[in-house]
Amino acid sequence: MSRNDIDGPLDQPRRRFLGTAAMAVAATQLGMIGVSSTLSSQARAASVPSLKPGTNTSFGPLKQIHAGLLNVGYAEAGPADGPAVILLHGWPYDIYSFVDVAPLLASAGYRVVIPYLRGYGTTSFLSSATMRNAQQSAVGLDIIALMDALNIQKATIAGFDWGARTADVMAVLWPERCKAIVSVGGYLISSPEGNQVPWPPEPAFLFWYQYYFATPVGKAGYAKYLDQFNKFIWKQASPKWNFDDATYNRTAASFNNADHVDIVIHDYRWRLGLADGERKYDDLEKRLAALPVVTVPAITMEGDSNGAIHAPSTAYRNKFSGKYDYRLIAGGVGHNIPQEAPQAFAQAVIDVEHL
Repeated sequence: MSRNDIDGPLDQPRRRFLGTAAMAVAATQLGMIGVSSTLSSQARAASVPSLKPGTNTSFGPLKQIHAGLLNVGYAEAGPADGPAVILLHGWPYDIYSFVDVAPLLASAGYRVVIPYLRGYGTTSFLSSATMRNAQQSAVGLDIIALMDALNIQKATIAGFDWGARTADVMAVLWPERCKAIVSVGGYLISSPEGNQVPWPPEPAFLFWYQYYFATPVGKAGYAKYLDQFNKFIWKQASPKWNFDDATYNRTAASFNNADHVDIVIHDYRWRLGLADGERKYDDLEKRLAALPVVTVPAITMEGDSNGAIHAPSTAYRNKFSGKYDYRLIAGGVGHNIPQEAPQAFAQAVIDVEHL
């Protein structure tokens, strides 16, 4: 993934961006433990009821809508006239990361929209001629197109992994469409040029899958061993999450998308500068390469047992200039915070409007 300049956090292939060495040395720990927050109790609009992760296993009937380049599959919950929240998954996950979050937010009065990203589930390209492109600006535009199709002018955007990156991208390119964002992992915007700095051996080892994807045999291997591969990534990213086969299999069905392998491989190759994007996105990518600050209200989150390398919160703090809060979620929570700690994630979505 990207390596940003010395003034910003370094993007990294595991969707978690390390700060530069200088940042890491200079950063001071904020001492946040548990569900840490700078919010006063008076500022909270509502407390999310306790919920055991895995309580819910399904959504209502999925919907489809033409939006931009895609026919987007999505789940929806809550009142149609409620404040909109769009929940975005990453790789190798899908909308089921939010299966417990959605009813919590719906019961609080939110209109909750959870789309399959391009290359996942029932989302498909409208044209066979469209490039199977996963560069960050293209995915961001997918969500803007979805909002337009659903007549949503402004929404809170909340996500993790690719979804957090997309929330960050939307917040800097189209702040007028973002009421606020919740970004697991912090500031994840990057550029291929910024990813050319070599890593030392240990982090490079942890990015193994990205280098694997850079090769023809890696693409073939991902296609051949899709389920084993992604289940292994789940275990690496969330080493203390004891998910069962049924939980994994509900998500694994979304990988049987005809474009899934092409989208995943392009995403990681593009980040390393090994695959081209599309020229029509060059202006947007140039803006993103400057690592602009997020000005809308934001909450960033991290699990205390995230198996992916990630930046300390201090490394990206200066990338959020608006109202801001950081939360470290304790209790063995890994990379997939919405599914592992749905109450904490839903609370952040509600709280971010009241910073």
